[in-house]
Amino acid sequence: MQTEPVYEKLAEHLNRLPAGFPRTSSGVEMRILRRLFTPEEASLAPLLSLKPEAPAEIAARAERPTEEIAQKLLEMSHKGLIFRLQKGTKTRYMAAQFVIGIWEYHVNDLDLELIRDMNEYIPHFFDQSYYSRTPQLRTIPISGSISAEQAVMPYEEARRIIEEQDKIIVAPCICRKEHQMTGKGCDRPLESCLVFGVGAVYYEENGLGRSIDRQEALDILQRAEQAGLVLQPSNAKKVVNICTCCGCCCQILKNLKKLPKPAEFVASNHYATIDRKVCTGCETCLDRCQMEAVRMEEGSALIDADRCIGCGLCVPTCMDGAIALKMKTEDRRREPPRHFMETYMRIAQERIKKLQEHSGN
Repeated sequence: MQTEPVYEKLAEHLNRLPAGFPRTSSGVEMRILRRLFTPEEASLAPLLSLKPEAPAEIAARAERPTEEIAQKLLEMSHKGLIFRLQKGTKTRYMAAQFVIGIWEYHVNDLDLELIRDMNEYIPHFFDQSYYSRTPQLRTIPISGSISAEQAVMPYEEARRIIEEQDKIIVAPCICRKEHQMTGKGCDRPLESCLVFGVGAVYYEENGLGRSIDRQEALDILQRAEQAGLVLQPSNAKKVVNICTCCGCCCQILKNLKKLPKPAEFVASNHYATIDRKVCTGCETCLDRCQMEAVRMEEGSALIDADRCIGCGLCVPTCMDGAIALKMKTEDRRREPPRHFMETYMRIAQERIKKLQEHSGN
């Protein structure tokens, strides 16, 4: 099927955003865009950037009446095609990246055809060439894996992150939901993704989740730890969300596991170690590990450092006390950006550098 020019321009627009929108030989990404955007919406979306703007500014570029564009932008934001910020009586709009962004905003209106296309496309999106040193999410240890003596930065302590939030929304995990819809999901908690701040307002107004207090958020994290879920907050000191991820459904972890050394592509400041003299070989850690980083050798567990992402899931369930979570040496630690816009800037700069290196070869 020949793609209309508006969808080609939309694809180019999404690919200019930091996380990108890689093209494929099959054209599945264009089928996805046609499913989500009407031609008019596809023509308007490229007029937005990551800078929040009033409808009048966007209308000027569109050369259309402000009132008309304002209504259309509102509709598009409610469809999860762009992002809306509300401050008092003022409304601002900005572009949404495809992942993490547009895809996640469709958690409540999935259908089997869209899921089929996304499962075909996601491996292309997460192709190794698109991994950057600054991923959109990072991995922090579960609380049960950190001892009282260990000093953890506030942005790496899940409880502290929750306690700092004034607005919290819990939403269904889109990865587990789409797997369940196709009969391939696990039985881990579905309502488990936490969203904060302006993102929480957007989620609530769009009906993507429900408002909860800090205590319920802490309870959700506790259930996530019990269920063996990896904590992946946004890769910034000012956290805007926490995903709770399983290795069987999470598109990020599933595609990371395909790499020979997934630890290289994860922003994590910890790693697990096993005292093989203490380990009795119960194999509990094999089931807890979401990255297939643990194997048995000569009757005891062994951790592959190239696969361990420092989530800490294996620590609290080791009845022998043979596993410990340790902090990486200072030269191997990654300090997250201050806020998500700085994260986007770093990703964009890294993509540009990669493209330049590729064109020079």
